[in-house]
Amino acid sequence: MDFNLAMHTGDNPGRVSANRSYLQNMLNLPAAPIWLRQVHGSRIITAGKDATGDEADGCYSDQRGHVCAVLTADCIPLMLCNREGSEIAAVHAGWRGLCNGVIENALGCFRSTPTEILAWVGPHICSRHYEVGSEVLNRCKEVYGAKAHTAFIATRPDHWQADLGKLAEMALSGCGITAMYSSGHCTFARTDLLYSYRRNREGGRFASLIWITPD
Repeated sequence: MDFNLAMHTGDNPGRVSANRSYLQNMLNLPAAPIWLRQVHGSRIITAGKDATGDEADGCYSDQRGHVCAVLTADCIPLMLCNREGSEIAAVHAGWRGLCNGVIENALGCFRSTPTEILAWVGPHICSRHYEVGSEVLNRCKEVYGAKAHTAFIATRPDHWQADLGKLAEMALSGCGITAMYSSGHCTFARTDLLYSYRRNREGGRFASLIWITPD
């Protein structure tokens, strides 16, 4: 695998460790990233209080030098920060996490008000390449109500194209966040740049990082 950063994909652990070390050196990171054991849940850990390798789907910090990280290959890597740059969070958000409140839990860690928070929705699978069954639509309807339909386009009986980005926007908007930005990249379509689990189940994961610089 080409620069895979995940330990759980069947890749050689030594090679993954080497990739992670290279990433840290290449970006001149203030510390090793806080790698999570992501489970499509809604738990957010706090850097410096919880251990790296913890089972969680997000990491929050208000301290300099902590590098919050998430690994993705179709799900959304969501980066959050306040305008002052004194609070940050990295969130892994698939449809299960979105429906279980992972974004709400991450925002709940912030002392800043919603108007002070910026949200960046990173590369994820776009609706054109993300077909789901009725269980996903029904669960989203339970959480988002009738407006959930705006994130789904019918394709064939009991199947829809799902817009993860739009679902994330619903969650963010519901929490009062208005400053939202997107990478615009689809993991499935960008075969030259990004991993996609739907495109290749034996592929790796790429990382999205956020940190407060030591100085």
